[in-house]
Amino acid sequence: MRDHAEFELMLRGYGLTTAEILYHMPDHPHLLQTFIWQDYDIAPKFPVMARFIDYWREKLDGALHSIRYTHRKLVAANEWRKVDGEILLQ
Repeated sequence: MRDHAEFELMLRGYGLTTAEILYHMPDHPHLLQTFIWQDYDIAPKFPVMARFIDYWREKLDGALHSIRYTHRKLVAANEWRKVDGEILLQ
């Protein structure tokens, strides 16, 4: 069931966004730790990632150092077309 919902997101323009988040460890602020985050999001405003970063700043102890991200649409408009028929081979 989840695959169906993800495909609908892709058709509405969402793509897979991956972010590498470097943050300061709460107990050892001079050390950096890496966190990888992935979700479906819409470029160029990235509202889903922005909500996650806001959550991080409000609820988590590790101060953010930097974020690198990449975004890829998985289904482009030219890759999708409606098919009205079906041929079954037996």
